[in-house]
Amino acid sequence: MTKTSLAVLMLFSALLINAQEYFPKNDGVKTTSSAPTAFINATIHVSHNQSIKSGTLLIKDGKVVASGTNVTVPKDAKIIDVKGKHIYPSFIDLYSSFGIDKPKRQPRNRGDKPQYDASRTGYYWNDHIMPEQHAMEQFKFDAKSANELLKAGFGVVNTHIHDGIHRGTGVLVALNINDGNDQRIINAKSAQHLSFTKSALSKQAYPTSIMGSIALLRQFYYDADWYAKGMSKTKDLSIEAYNANKNLVSIFEAGSKTNALRADKIGDLFNIQYIILGGGDEYERIPEIKATNAAFIIPVNFREAYDVENPFLTDALQLSDMKAWSQEPNNPKILEENGINFALTTHKLKSPEKFKSMLLKAIEYGLSKEKALEALTSMPAKLLGQASKIGSLNAGTYANFLITSGEIFDKKTKLYENWVQGEQHVILDMNQKDISGDYEFSLNGDTYKMTILGDAPKLKSKVTTGNVTLGSQIKYTDDWVHLSMTTKDTTTQDFIRVAALVKENITLQGKAILPNGTETTFLAKKETAEINKSNSKTDKNKDVKVNYISKITYPNMAYGFETLPVQETLLFKNATVWTNEAEGILQNTDVLIKNGKIAKIGKNLSNSSAKIIDATGKHLTSGIIDEHSHIATSSVNESGHNSTAEVSIEDVIDDEDINIYRNLAGGVTSIQVLHGSANPIGGRSAIIKLKWGASADNYIYNNSPKFIKFALGENVKQSNWGDNSKSRFPQTRMGVEQVYIDYFTRAKSYDALKQSGKPYRKDIELETLAEILNKERFISCHSYVQSEINMLMKVAEQFNFTVNTFTHILEGYKVADKMAEHDAGGSTFSDWWAYKYEVNDAIPYNAAIMHNQGVTVAINSDDAEMSRRLNQETAKTVKYGGMSEEDAWKFITLNPAKLLHIDDRVGSIKIGKDADLVLWSDHPMSVYTKAEKTIIEGVTYFDIERDKAMRKAIAKEKRILINEMLKAKNKGEKTQAIKQKKKVHMHCDYVEYQIN
Repeated sequence: MTKTSLAVLMLFSALLINAQEYFPKNDGVKTTSSAPTAFINATIHVSHNQSIKSGTLLIKDGKVVASGTNVTVPKDAKIIDVKGKHIYPSFIDLYSSFGIDKPKRQPRNRGDKPQYDASRTGYYWNDHIMPEQHAMEQFKFDAKSANELLKAGFGVVNTHIHDGIHRGTGVLVALNINDGNDQRIINAKSAQHLSFTKSALSKQAYPTSIMGSIALLRQFYYDADWYAKGMSKTKDLSIEAYNANKNLVSIFEAGSKTNALRADKIGDLFNIQYIILGGGDEYERIPEIKATNAAFIIPVNFREAYDVENPFLTDALQLSDMKAWSQEPNNPKILEENGINFALTTHKLKSPEKFKSMLLKAIEYGLSKEKALEALTSMPAKLLGQASKIGSLNAGTYANFLITSGEIFDKKTKLYENWVQGEQHVILDMNQKDISGDYEFSLNGDTYKMTILGDAPKLKSKVTTGNVTLGSQIKYTDDWVHLSMTTKDTTTQDFIRVAALVKENITLQGKAILPNGTETTFLAKKETAEINKSNSKTDKNKDVKVNYISKITYPNMAYGFETLPVQETLLFKNATVWTNEAEGILQNTDVLIKNGKIAKIGKNLSNSSAKIIDATGKHLTSGIIDEHSHIATSSVNESGHNSTAEVSIEDVIDDEDINIYRNLAGGVTSIQVLHGSANPIGGRSAIIKLKWGASADNYIYNNSPKFIKFALGENVKQSNWGDNSKSRFPQTRMGVEQVYIDYFTRAKSYDALKQSGKPYRKDIELETLAEILNKERFISCHSYVQSEINMLMKVAEQFNFTVNTFTHILEGYKVADKMAEHDAGGSTFSDWWAYKYEVNDAIPYNAAIMHNQGVTVAINSDDAEMSRRLNQETAKTVKYGGMSEEDAWKFITLNPAKLLHIDDRVGSIKIGKDADLVLWSDHPMSVYTKAEKTIIEGVTYFDIERDKAMRKAIAKEKRILINEMLKAKNKGEKTQAIKQKKKVHMHCDYVEYQIN
């Protein structure tokens, strides 16, 4: 990649604009005419909200001089009469790779350059951060692609290098085929571009996950601020380039509503308001999208209907995908209704040719034509700060405009010409008559019907007589139609040839030559002449028939709520109440829930405003808490470094994971979503409540305790990653210990500098580790073998902190006394063993032995299936360890709450605690029991009767959508094959080593 200094680039940009003025002319005598051109008698759409009838557009030297009804036309002006036609500003595409070669992906293995590529000296340490890239340096005008865009109505594109997390600057280009880059380049540095996607050119492993991309970008912004203050002792051309371009607009490729919200949070932290490339699914979380205050760039690549003719394949089709097919065209309308600024883009379309049909579909679904025009003209211009140059036909703007046969967003309107910077690009000859339509004619006593489709010169004809469709071909040039067609006798190969002149009233008049050589007159009349769009009236109240639109649910998938459940006052009557407090298990007891809290516990309670729930013969418990889970996240491991304390699971909560709902059905109300075990020091945890239907941020506990994942054993030293992956330190258990000592030593020094009041470079990783030293963050450590458990406790004691929880800890029974002395908790499996070498010594008595030694013990899942059966898992400790039922139940309720430092809020039924409760049909540890209601803070997120109704509603919705897709196919719409989606089942050792 060429590395050009900022000064050289600025000089180059200036030369682009001015160089041609003083270039010598050595190729003959030339006279450049600067005479103006006037387009008269047009309906001129100066902008999306300003139109002029019978107006004049005057242009000169590639710019608009004036537009209006009283424009003085100079004597030397060339006059073009476009009576009855419309003139619009050309479209602008804010998100393009036009003129930029697609980077070729390099083969990548997990072990490739995991930490630093030393060949990039002088630039930022991570290859995927490249603000020094300038699209202008790689830009090559592509006339073929330009022609495709011109035909779709575009006159300007903002293009950039689609590679990396920080991708550098883009370039704003006019699609002017006739001139060179000295004229085309409107802005050589139009915007900064970012994404969560790694560079295809680099083999540097970090980041391997989206949470790593988020953390890396945050750290980069901190580093840029530090550098800007003159605090760096070394030169960094990447940061210098970013700081030099800081005032440019920043465009972030999110590609989905979820990533849009993630990107916006980064922007908010650093006071950056991104323009966000969306994914077309913004309608699913419109309140949150609106709250970003961001402008969006919206693709219109609406998906095709699925081919649902095969019922066996259709069973694999997810309701969420079926709903998306029906809902996506509604997205622009919903954005408009909610006052969200947006531009439209061809991004993700196979060809710009498809843009018009997709846009018309959005308009059919309710997007106003005015908003559509704004989203293609003035809005993108405004977002780039270029409204004085492009996006309208105001005086002084570039003469970028379209000449059309009628209103631009009417289906039959034709685009004749696309002028860019005053240069004419002819799409269709606007002086040629439009002959498309339906005709009827007679020949030799037979009546024929003919339909002509398309635009000249690419026309198609369909000719029928009676029930016979004839073979035919048609050509149309210079007002003459030449038609050849077979006869109605399909057993012969005879042809009828027609030559006809197109008359003013779109009548085809000429002669026909029959197969025997006889000539006869030919006269074909158009059945319904097309009404000129400029004279037609738009019926705004006309109902446009669109496909069935599925209702949006929260989340927008199976088992989503049409209306989010609300907090209620609930009174449970005559339940068997498992308090987990000194009162123990209470028989025939009432529990009142009010304002999301447990308000009263007792007998014969009453409340006039409460919803009464008869719990006779049923059991009421606090909600199950899973100390170790990997559901509800879209990323689990950042494996690129041996320490990734800078990453956070809170950044990647997946609020649409169906396992959330399944866990609620199993009585689970809270979980700790842990980073995986790819490295000794993993990422920060997320402690969440399973508020199904809420947005990701609303899952996280208020004032959530701070946790981080550590790991020991085979995974972190890469012994089970395969031979090609063993390139990262550490490779031995001894090395793991040294990683901890090294990082805590560095964190201690970092914290001392921070506390001293002296300037310091903010390092998210060391900040996190310093929180451990300061007892502000707690460790949950993946562990198996007693020697390693002992080692980490000794390291912790060396640095004066405590390991909060050893999770898995299948050899905990060997060191339970030492754990109790250290005050470490144990969160373990009930009866897992022998599934890999380091758990060969595991026994099912582990939980009971640790408990009997005074260790706070929890039973965890580490598995999406097991987590919804934790009530049965904890029952195993009664069998194997002789635990009492009450103590066993605490293993999945009160004890994990204690380990997570949330036992003041949840884990038992106590007045004042959060009303996170489960009503069971039977004894809560029975294999036959069912969770009838799962309640979080007084909101019923799972109800077994509601679940039955939802199953019926899902089946009905699928039937409707299948029928709609069959209808779409029968109407000739394209369909796509069904591809079965398999959700990744995440465990500790699931490693993402590519995110792009």
